[in-house]
Amino acid sequence: MRRPDLANPRIPNDLQKNQPTVGMVSLGCPKALVDSERILTKLRAEGYQISSDYAGSDAVIVNTCGFLDSAKAESLAAIGEALAENGKVIVTGCLGAQPDYITKKHPKVLTVTGPQQYENVLAAVHRIVAPRPNPFVDLLPPTGIKLTPRHYSYLKISEGCNHKCKFCIIPKMRGRLSSRPAHHVIKEAEKLVDSGVKELLVISQDTSAYGLDLKHSTVNGHRAHIFDLARDLGSLGVWIRLHYVYPYPHVKDLIPLMAEGKILPYLDIPFQHAHPETLKRMARPAAVSRTLHEIENWRKICPEITLRSTFIVGYPGETEEEFSFLLDWLEEAQLDRVGCFQYENVEGAKSNRLLNQVPNDIKKERWERFMSKANEISCSKLERKVGTKIEVIVDQIDEDAAICRTKADAPEIDGNLFIDKNFSHLNPGDLLTVKVDEASDYDLWGAEVR
Repeated sequence: MRRPDLANPRIPNDLQKNQPTVGMVSLGCPKALVDSERILTKLRAEGYQISSDYAGSDAVIVNTCGFLDSAKAESLAAIGEALAENGKVIVTGCLGAQPDYITKKHPKVLTVTGPQQYENVLAAVHRIVAPRPNPFVDLLPPTGIKLTPRHYSYLKISEGCNHKCKFCIIPKMRGRLSSRPAHHVIKEAEKLVDSGVKELLVISQDTSAYGLDLKHSTVNGHRAHIFDLARDLGSLGVWIRLHYVYPYPHVKDLIPLMAEGKILPYLDIPFQHAHPETLKRMARPAAVSRTLHEIENWRKICPEITLRSTFIVGYPGETEEEFSFLLDWLEEAQLDRVGCFQYENVEGAKSNRLLNQVPNDIKKERWERFMSKANEISCSKLERKVGTKIEVIVDQIDEDAAICRTKADAPEIDGNLFIDKNFSHLNPGDLLTVKVDEASDYDLWGAEVR
């Protein structure tokens, strides 16, 4: 049986006779995807072949997500599917930090490891089937194994987080902030660009805090600070997109880089809420008025900036007044891309103990109202793009259209731009200018400008 998430063009599929094969199921966020890429790269370097089929694989690794109950359920289901189809299953990732939770449901899994425990995963694979390296065929590209399309790649700059948000257990699972040296990040980025990558998506738990644990030291000419890193990455001549950027004061220094075209005019900022009391209960910064002022200043410096964020509704103690405040804030902020979650208690989170848990029906009703407001804002903003010319990157070609993204769209989480006429000559990774001729709630349609 084949999993669609494994049928990837960047996994070598030249299976060699007598070499062991390993399958991988990767769930969760882009940071987990990077972990999967590192595991597969190490395995491939040892002589293991990477398979996108359960059948015939000597083992299957399931990289899990364990943040929300819904993510835990998806992970358990994937583990069960792998056990049913293959039987030799190694579990890793965030849910792996709770081994008893996994083995209670699936006692037949062979090994459970937590996130970033690459060596333990390799050791578990070795116990199942020993590597049989072949120096004549086991050559890897400098970038290693990638699970994304060839033209874009995630670039992880740090692990862990120093925040103590009451609803989040990520620091417990992934630890405190641990930044990669800047020269290592730049070297990896250069290799990716040399291999044909056109877009680098910078990710971490807290991108703004990058280098804080390294005291922003300079090694080999590269300073471990998000401004310096963004500037240096911006010199590589590809799209640079920043994710998970907390609105610290120094974020304002990134905006001129966007206005100058060094990095994409795109900020992914996890605001989570807007009401000061709700934010206080979340143990998050609560300077809402200052945030609106900062947004205004960012737009003055870089009018084309796209702001994306995620929010939580129904957090314990959230009153109708607090939720209405959030809606009014969203109307004033006019964010371009917005996601929203209904609050869930997560095992181990401090928010579970808060009083006045919001009933599920009220959470759902508030989520619907929030998304209606977000939809209204998105429609209005996209409608204003009709008739304009914008640069896009081609992600995929199917029978009906070329599926593209603008600079305002991150892969898989934002919208698309579709070219449904005269697109047969296009290829994934192409950069081109398009005139927009139609807009919907979240997507655009247009034609190539030649």
